[in-house]
Amino acid sequence: MSSSTEPSPQVNWDELGFGLQHVADTMYVATCPIGSSAWTGSLQSYAPLSLYPSAQVLNYGQSVFEGMKAQRTEAGHIVLFRPDCNAARMQDGAARLSMSCPSTEEFVAAVESVVKANASMVPPLGKGSLYLRPLLMGTGPILGLGPAPEYTFCVYCAAVGSYFKGGQLTPIDLKVDTQYHRSAPRGMGGTKAAGNYSPVLVQQLKAKGEGYSDVLYLDASEDRYLEEVGTEP
Repeated sequence: MSSSTEPSPQVNWDELGFGLQHVADTMYVATCPIGSSAWTGSLQSYAPLSLYPSAQVLNYGQSVFEGMKAQRTEAGHIVLFRPDCNAARMQDGAARLSMSCPSTEEFVAAVESVVKANASMVPPLGKGSLYLRPLLMGTGPILGLGPAPEYTFCVYCAAVGSYFKGGQLTPIDLKVDTQYHRSAPRGMGGTKAAGNYSPVLVQQLKAKGEGYSDVLYLDASEDRYLEEVGTEP
C-alpha cells in the first residue's frame, strides 16, 4: 500500500517511545455473533469500548491479539510486512480458543483501512513505525463457562519507537528465569492469547528492578534449552 500523506508536524519524531503517547485518532471495530461469518464493522474514533461485566473476555479470557507495524520506504510509500501471516496466526489462535474470527481478506482490509486513516502518524523513515494492534475478544455476556455469544474485532494503532531503550539493534541484557516456565508441551504457549502475557509480569518487574531488559525462559521439559523472552508470543 502507499500514501502521499506526510508525517504529522505535531509529533516530535526524534523522541518516540513505545507507548500510547501518540495513539492515532481512528480505529476499526467489527462484531460477529458466534457461529456466524458475518462481520459488521466500520472505522470510528479511538474511544472506550462498551462491555457488560459478564462479557466472556472479562471472566474467562477469550482474547487473542496481533502486533504489526506500518513503515515508510525511502520512496515515501507506506508498507506492511506480510499482514496475511498475522491474519493466519490470529485464526489459529481463535480456533484454539473456540472463537469466531475474521477471514484473511477482512483482517487485511481492516488493517489497511486503519493505516490509511492514520497515515500522518506513520513516522519518517528511520524514526519509528506505526504499531498496529489487531485485537479479537469474546465480548458477549455469559455466566457459565462457554464460548462468547458475540465477538468484537478491533484494530487500533500508535506511533512508536523501539520497544527496548537504546534502539532497535542495541544489545539487551536478559535474566534467565529458573523459577517459572512460560509454556509447556501441549499447552497454550504457541497461541498469542492475551492471558499468556500477564503471568510474566511478576518475574519481568523483578528483573527490570535488577537492571535487566527482560526475562528469558527455559523449556518446561528439561530446564536447559532457551525458549523465549517474556514479551514474545
